[in-house]
Amino acid sequence: MARSLIQNVRIVDGGSITDGCILMEDGCIEAILPCGAAAADAQPIDGGGLYASAGFIDLHVHGGAGHDFMDGTMDAFRASCDQHLAHGVTTMLPTLSTGPEPLFRRAIDNLRIARGERAQLQCLPGVHIEGQYIAEERSGGMDGRNIRTPNPAEYIPLIDYADGDIARWSIAPELPGGFAFGDYCTARGIVLSVAHSNATYAEVREAMGHGFCHLTHFYSDMNTVTRKNGFRVMGAIEAGYDLPGLWIEVISDGCHLPPELLGYIYRHIGAERMHLVSDCIRAAGLEGPIVDVGEAGRQLQGILEDGVVKFLDRSAFHGSIAQGDMLVRAAHCAAGIPLTDCIRMMAENPAKILGLSGKGRLLPGYDADIVLFDEQVRARSVYYRGRLVVTANESKGENQ
Repeated sequence: MARSLIQNVRIVDGGSITDGCILMEDGCIEAILPCGAAAADAQPIDGGGLYASAGFIDLHVHGGAGHDFMDGTMDAFRASCDQHLAHGVTTMLPTLSTGPEPLFRRAIDNLRIARGERAQLQCLPGVHIEGQYIAEERSGGMDGRNIRTPNPAEYIPLIDYADGDIARWSIAPELPGGFAFGDYCTARGIVLSVAHSNATYAEVREAMGHGFCHLTHFYSDMNTVTRKNGFRVMGAIEAGYDLPGLWIEVISDGCHLPPELLGYIYRHIGAERMHLVSDCIRAAGLEGPIVDVGEAGRQLQGILEDGVVKFLDRSAFHGSIAQGDMLVRAAHCAAGIPLTDCIRMMAENPAKILGLSGKGRLLPGYDADIVLFDEQVRARSVYYRGRLVVTANESKGENQ
């Protein structure tokens, strides 16, 4: 691949914003150069004064463009991945919700095909399973027919079948067998997260000794202070604030966590332990008001309004329709979080969580996964390993 030099950009990386240029060769960043620099034999690319950051990494994506990864089709992978790539997401974990076990195997098969097809477009390190092992009363929009407790006779064959392609698993660790499940997954490199859970502070702390290092969609379907025998007992939310060994995942669509609450979390936890996700469902990119939100053939509808998909009775949310740049925009423009920390939480931190060496930063030797975006944090151009994969006229609008 020929050398190229992206000139005239404001580089957002490592906690600072500096004017400069990015020299790329053979899919990697060769050097970060000062503004106005030139490089021999490098094709110049005018960045037009846009911001440049590492490609966005989303660790929790159910679908988009009318598709869900549990649908069991390659069209679901292609369309959903394209939808998120257009918003700057160069690395993502297709997320599988509670459903029949054979669909997990089919999705893993499809992941492997998609990884090959998209080798020059996007990184798909593995799947994220959100279920089956969750608290029934905190199931949210999950299919309750498949909720159960962890069973080694079920999860060991699936993990063996995946052969490393399950990158992350979210469960309620307080369920019978939850800690043994954690031990088994940790030994096989699967990132474990507390989700859809009634866990108390003490149970979360104990779960950390069994490999749990993460809280899925902080505040959503998550336990807080309750009473036991008259005494107040702290929950998983309090554990998230207090236990420094936990990564905190936030849906920064401006709806699941109102800007005031997102800012509050940031001030009390900080960018060191937080990362942004979409938890995006199939309705992303669709017109409302009534949209399909089911998966794997399950018939379920929601109302798309106010920038989110709600239950038909408007009592809660089915899921987000935000993607990549929209997450950074809400965190920065609405919640007032510094842009440097927003990029850290959308690129550097997710790479650390998955152990993705060479991604999440704009540094020499790292993959040339780059997003150019404007003052309104709208992706204008996206590069994957040095190749332009999304141009300004192809990037999606705010509501898509």
